[in-house]
Amino acid sequence: MLSKNQLGFLYMFLSVCTFSIMDLIVKWSGDYPTGQVMFFRGFFGIIPTFFLIPKEKLKTFYKTERPTEHFLRCIMGLMALIAIFVALRKLPLAIVVSISFAAPLFITVLSIFALSEKVGVYRWMAVLIGFVGVIIISEPGIKEMNYLYSLPLIFCIGMSFVTITIRKLSTTEPIWLISIFFSIMILIASLFTIPFGWVMPDLKDFILLIMVGIMGGSANLFLTQSYKLSEVSQVAPLKYLSLIFAIIFGYLIWNEIPTAKTLIGALLVVSSSIIIFRREIYHKEKIPSATRHE
Repeated sequence: MLSKNQLGFLYMFLSVCTFSIMDLIVKWSGDYPTGQVMFFRGFFGIIPTFFLIPKEKLKTFYKTERPTEHFLRCIMGLMALIAIFVALRKLPLAIVVSISFAAPLFITVLSIFALSEKVGVYRWMAVLIGFVGVIIISEPGIKEMNYLYSLPLIFCIGMSFVTITIRKLSTTEPIWLISIFFSIMILIASLFTIPFGWVMPDLKDFILLIMVGIMGGSANLFLTQSYKLSEVSQVAPLKYLSLIFAIIFGYLIWNEIPTAKTLIGALLVVSSSIIIFRREIYHKEKIPSATRHE
């Protein structure tokens, strides 16, 4: 029998793997409109979460006394999702994953205003180090005025709002309700893109697109379960395995070779995120079980 911490470690590893697989499929799906891929993420992402709804809540699962906060969480999450989907299709996988690790930097800054949290010298230094890393990674985009390099940053900004909102919502709302509302929002938003032209997938592509939703929904649940079963300090560092996966798969599938600047910038961003994380543990602040894409 595995201990709770060992189970938490296993669930975190499964979360990293499923998110990485979803990223690969999203990058591969460049022949299909972004809105169509979002439809599969929203519709089939509901399935894993649906099984967590208590039987007595099935008929009234949608009831909430905090609709405004749910709506804000969904809008900001949708912005982040669109940004990361487009970035994954247009930029090297390692660059997108590296910049996306900057989300804790934005969460730290936003928490000052939204949660009235106090941020000390160490975390401000970590934020500065992280932004230097982002600039190093994004330098080609800055030189060429390539807007695509801003998309992972838009994702980070969106996810920082999502994380703060989930911190507040999770005090009264179950995780499955937060996730289902977001999947429904993705589904509704995707339907407005039908007039721009969807492409009929063959059977193989149809199965892969379904996996975008299944993997995204499952990854969120694995992550939440990991945080419930084990100490966050023991499992959270596993999230950085996704960068290794991104480098390996990017090279093997798309022949993408990370530059030295990308690796150095990624090291700075990851280091700054770890510093922020460790300081939060030191101050015993609540670490949100917020997910990457939700």
